[in-house]
Amino acid sequence: MKKIALLTSGGDAPGMNAAIRAITRKAIHEGFSVYGIERGFEGIINNEIRPLHARDVGGIITTGGTILRTARYPEFKNLDVQKRAYQILQDFGIDHLIVIGGDGSQAGAESLMRLGQSTITIPCTIDNDMNGTQYTIGFDTAINTVVDAVGRIRDTSNSHERVAIIEVMGRHAGHIALQSGLASGAELVLVPEYPMPLDEVCEHINKTHQLGKEYSIILVAEGAYESGEVKEYIKNHTYFDPSLTVLGYLQRGGAPSALDAILAARMSELAIDCLVQNIDNCITGYIDGQIRAIPYEKAKHMRFGIDKQQYELISILSH
Repeated sequence: MKKIALLTSGGDAPGMNAAIRAITRKAIHEGFSVYGIERGFEGIINNEIRPLHARDVGGIITTGGTILRTARYPEFKNLDVQKRAYQILQDFGIDHLIVIGGDGSQAGAESLMRLGQSTITIPCTIDNDMNGTQYTIGFDTAINTVVDAVGRIRDTSNSHERVAIIEVMGRHAGHIALQSGLASGAELVLVPEYPMPLDEVCEHINKTHQLGKEYSIILVAEGAYESGEVKEYIKNHTYFDPSLTVLGYLQRGGAPSALDAILAARMSELAIDCLVQNIDNCITGYIDGQIRAIPYEKAKHMRFGIDKQQYELISILSH
């Protein structure tokens, strides 16, 4: 009986548990034995590998976080550490490794692939910034969390006739800011991809105020600006004294949305189907409504940035 091991790595995201559940039960259905690795790649080095059975993953589809825990393990960039991990997997008789996580997790999977380990990566990060897929598990839940928070902050901003600055995650990509901004009716969205000078931000605020708007919602992706800098600049160059809310890890928690839970199930199904057919070393990418196995090398050349037309639409709709 062939053995599959799975791990969650890097930042947690809603839907990780849904993927763990689906992988485990689908793999057992196909005749594999399944093992869970605790705390990501570090767990391999520490021999934290245990069997997973169908009942072990019961009741977790609607829970946030990951029952396998997760960790960032920068030491894994070291080739000697990678070789140790590969040998440990071989000693356990692991035929295939499924990695659930973001681009750093995929890089770890590719490192083991180069040593001879069969791997598959399931894209799971709230940032939605991975090559080879237009959508990652956890993104929909995160933007719904942001939209809910914006709605609450809008209520008090309206009452106080105030500019509200809300910082969201997105160090290198503005997907969360853009999509939650569209969904919540934000007046401005600041993203790394399209830098906006702060004097233009103030001009926009003043213009909308002259048109009769008594408050403004500004979403700032963490990689676009330091949100405190935005607050101080607006305070010093307009009549507004903005509030500042950093949503932070709130965006990573909670039960996955229906969309994320379904995507986790479908991507996990594809991953196991691929292994049954001896297809590996790929990412389960969501491309134009279809879930496909994208080889790692091909995925590197498939980058999906934010939609400029959608970005410009926010400004149009804010007046």
